[in-house]
Amino acid sequence: MTDRRSTDRPITLVTGPPAASAPVTVVVPTRNEAGNVRPLLDRFAALRPGVVGEVLFVDDSDDDTPQAVLASTQAYAFPVRLLHRNASERRSGLSGAVAAGIAHARCEWVCVIDGDLQHPPEVIPDLATALATGADVAVATRYRAGGDHTGLGALRTAVSRASTIGARALFPRALRGVSDPMSGFFLVRREVLDLSRLRPRGFKILLEILVRHPRLRRVEVPYRFEERAWGTTKASARQGVEYLRQLASLRWSTVAARRPAAGPLVGFATVGVVGLAVNQAVLVALVESGALGYLAAAVVAAQVAITTNFALCDRVVFRRARTGSVRGRFTRFWLASNSVSLLGLPALALLVSGLGVHYAAANVLVVGAQFLARFAVSARVVWRPRRARPAEVTLLQPRTAPHDADGVGIDVPAAGAR
Repeated sequence: MTDRRSTDRPITLVTGPPAASAPVTVVVPTRNEAGNVRPLLDRFAALRPGVVGEVLFVDDSDDDTPQAVLASTQAYAFPVRLLHRNASERRSGLSGAVAAGIAHARCEWVCVIDGDLQHPPEVIPDLATALATGADVAVATRYRAGGDHTGLGALRTAVSRASTIGARALFPRALRGVSDPMSGFFLVRREVLDLSRLRPRGFKILLEILVRHPRLRRVEVPYRFEERAWGTTKASARQGVEYLRQLASLRWSTVAARRPAAGPLVGFATVGVVGLAVNQAVLVALVESGALGYLAAAVVAAQVAITTNFALCDRVVFRRARTGSVRGRFTRFWLASNSVSLLGLPALALLVSGLGVHYAAANVLVVGAQFLARFAVSARVVWRPRRARPAEVTLLQPRTAPHDADGVGIDVPAAGAR
């Protein structure tokens, strides 16, 4: 039976110091993976000696996963530890679990690996060898020569590829040389990470680490992504939305850190890149599957992108200019955006049917050409700037008032702020 009390307070189990000769703490974030605990630990135990110093499960489960971990603590040569997070701590998702695991790790290096057996533990020694060459982070990749992503399946592969394209478009420098920034399997030197920089959310902790620490020396090791042996995937549409929010938040925070006075135009352009990636992914999926022709697919793709852009603009770019209800703002944004989109359909048809341009390339040109029009409508119609109230002139005796050193009404974002 599940111990429901475990969701009320965190449980930390410490079984002793890690082996002195083994440099790696393996952090395993788990959620309802009870059936995978012993098989995973058995595979860790089968690795060559001197690699695994300890295994730390960071658990967000509501099933018997904590009990499965506790039952295994004395069965292996390396220490097995458990950090079970209560319900309030789980809001940061898998990324927050990994950050907590890194904070509690006691070895010099930290290996992050999923608890579903789709990441083969046998690759950990290869990651350790790669890290020993002087790199700061070794990323297990599905997309280099020698790697294999067939275990993802066609749909998840398409989503992973689209997510990677979007991330690389937004962070070309931070992700330079990384073919699989969506990977949840990597080894990192604990000393090079400043955990206070991280704002963990959703699933993509490696992306967060690489963007917040752009100077890390990185190396990649190919591996074969395996099929799930037990349990069910935690991927969902909600996680997709959370990923898009993470992209927008990361891009906006890095821009704001460099230029505190960056205007809404920069933020809107950032959201526009995310929206374009969403638009292209939906368009190509519908056309290539034969579900719709390119014009009909463009209309559907525009609706998905419009909804995505509104959510990101409302939560990130124009959050200080929100007036009225969410429904009212969305209605204005939807009507304005569709008006612009309708004007673009004849141009799309001309480029594709008249000039022979590939539909995907033509869509990028049309959406890009509409950018300034969309921004003008958004800034003036949807998120109208608040009008300052007329100043009240009152004759008073002079007095000393507290002075705000940052200026009245100016909110300077801190580096890394959401």
